Formats: sequence, C-alpha cells, structure tokens
Amino acid sequence: MELSSKIKDIKVIYTAPEGINLVVVKVETTDAGLYGLGCATFAYRHLAVGCLINEYIKPLLIGKNVENIEEIWHLMHQNAYWRNGPIENNAISGVDMALWDIKGKMANMPLYQLFGGKCREGVAIYRHADGRDINELCEKISKYREQGITHIRCQCGGYGGGTFGKAPAKAPVGAPDGIYLDTRKYIRDTIKLFDDLRSKLGFEVELCHDVHERIHPIDAIRFAKALEPYELFFLEDAIPLEHGDWFSKLRAQTSIPLAQGELFNNPYEWKFLITEQLIDYIRVHISQIGGITPTRKLQIFAEQFGVKTAWHGPGDMSPLGHAANIHIDLAAHNFGIQEWSGTEPPNCVIQELKGPREALLDVFPGLPEFKNGYVYPNDKPGLGVDINEEEAAKYPCENNVTLWTQTRLMDGTLQRP
Repeated sequence: MELSSKIKDIKVIYTAPEGINLVVVKVETTDAGLYGLGCATFAYRHLAVGCLINEYIKPLLIGKNVENIEEIWHLMHQNAYWRNGPIENNAISGVDMALWDIKGKMANMPLYQLFGGKCREGVAIYRHADGRDINELCEKISKYREQGITHIRCQCGGYGGGTFGKAPAKAPVGAPDGIYLDTRKYIRDTIKLFDDLRSKLGFEVELCHDVHERIHPIDAIRFAKALEPYELFFLEDAIPLEHGDWFSKLRAQTSIPLAQGELFNNPYEWKFLITEQLIDYIRVHISQIGGITPTRKLQIFAEQFGVKTAWHGPGDMSPLGHAANIHIDLAAHNFGIQEWSGTEPPNCVIQELKGPREALLDVFPGLPEFKNGYVYPNDKPGLGVDINEEEAAKYPCENNVTLWTQTRLMDGTLQRP
C-alpha cells in the first residue's frame, strides 16, 4: 500500500521569548492539519541553521513520505557529503524531531510509548545553583531542596571566571577584553567550596560540578582526586573535547563519576569513551548530534556498557528539545539524571529563581510539568508541545556577537569556553 502522508512544506521559526535565540522547525504534511515541530536551536549561529534548512534541506525533502524517518535522517546526513557539524546536525534535528512528533500524532500516542513505554513515572532532574559566596549559594540550594530537588550542580562565580570585561591588571598591556580565568585559583576555590558545602549541608544532597573544559587535562586529574572526599554525583566536562585520550589517565587516577558530551557532534567522539567505560554519564545536546533518531541509538548503545544518560538541558534549547529529552528519559532503562533549566509555569515556586515565564508559556503551550523534584510530559500525542506563531513573532531573535565564549587565560590567550 502506498504511504499517503508526505512532506508539504518546512518552515523555520525564530523566537526568543526569554532573550535566548531559539530555532523551531515546523514540518507540514499533505494531510490537513497534521504537522510536527522540532528543535534546531543553535543559539549563536541561528541564521546559519535556518539558511541550511531553507536553501538545502527543504528542497531535498518536499514530497518525501513522513513515515520514513530513518531514511530521511540518513538522506539529510549524507546529502552534503561532509558530515557531523553543529550547524548541519541542528538543522537535521529540527526536521527529525518534527517527523517523530508527526509519527506520535499519527499513532495517537506520546513519544515515550513509541520508544517502548515508561521505565519510570517521572524524570528526576538536577538544577544549577550559583552564588557570589558560600552563603548565597547555600540559600539557593535550600530553595531547590524545598522543591524536592535532590541533585544540584554547584558553581561559584560561573564556570571558574567572572563576567566579560576589561583585562585584569596582571594581564599584558594591551590584552583584549574577555572573561579572564585564573585556573589554579579556580581549582583551589572550588575545592574549598565543596569542603564548605559538605560541612554545611552534609551528604544527603547530591552535588555536581561543571568544569566546562576550562583547565588542562593534567590539572583535571589533580582536581578530580582532590574532590573525591566530597562524593560528587559527577564531575562534568573535566577534559576538553580535543583531549579525549586523556580520559584513560583520568579514569585510572580517580573514582569520581565522570560526565561528558555536551559538545559532541560525531559518534567517534563518544564511541571509545563508552566502549572503554571511561565515563559514567553521557550528556550530549540532542539537537547537536542530529535529533531523536541518533540520540535513541546512543542511549541504547551506552546501556550495553553500563553508561547512564544525563542529556544536556540548558536554557539555549527550545521547550521542544526539553520535551524530547523527557520522552527519551522515560523510556530509557539506563537513565541517570536530567539537567533542567526550567520551563515551569510562572506560578511555580521555581519562578523566583528564574524569573517570570509567561512569554515562554504563551509561545510554547504544553510544556513538561515540574512536580516535587520530577518532570512529567503531558500525554498528548507526539512531543506534546505546540507553538503559537503569532506569539513567537513578538519575540524576535537578535544577531549579536557572542561574548560568553571569549574566555581567556591570565596572559590573554583564548581558552576553550
């Protein structure tokens, strides 16, 4: 029997209801009223993603059967010959998620049912707590714990540096503006931070820390060993993507659980880390690797080697991407924890930490729901999240120079952010 539903049109929707550039893809079908939505957000290169979709992917896919998700993913992946870049993968992700959204609507099921059904009723999350000092940080941690959140990522002063500004006095004359990082001071301060946290909070709360790849691998080994007494739930991105071979040395030197992956684009970046059991948590940004199709394969692959999932869930991801994370989490036997930047309604208690969310709700009805430490999707077919295009248009994206990635060492040398 010939499949009847085909891709009729593909639209790119830009919106920034919270001041962060989001990219949403809408795939319309030849069946009246049937469409799907997906996340293609690359907040710092949003126009490049949209150009790729409009100029190359859309002409490639018009008229294709929407049911053939696997075929379409590979067609998009290989059509440009060169593969596995962040712009291409995010563009592919937008279409791929939208096709899965359509598949769920055709089946009249939420996506987690298409993945084999629930392994758990709700998804445990961790939240970020930062502060200028230990007292401010503990205050934020206390508020999260009151909301039932048991896993918290702790930083003090961001990812080891301050804010964007003039070069410090100890930098060379004429050094450019940036976010200056004293790596040795950061390591000393963070060790003391966790010593203070455990003294004040005890060991009943699970604590994480994100290095954000901002120190040298040999320093990461020393850092991880020093953090062992504080029993972190995991240490995130301790080693830069480009120095993955150091993971075998890090693993041999410390028992601290390791999480890695938000910058990954290519399967070869995670394959050896998983097969050699060098990490404990894989935490890719799912649109960055091409959407739901490759993420589900990665999740199942990681399960065979005892590696758990902890997908990237930042603010620079649309609610469609967050919803996709939650659907995969519900059906994944090897689920570990889910990073959550908060997509709660404005009357939720978390609102006091993140600010009002009315605009986000207006643009994206059907957001996953937070309750007492867990997040739940709605049971609408597909991803369960829709978009109000009129509301989305009220919050245009901005094409500004990105500042937070201009991290520098104290001598002015650019450091990976």
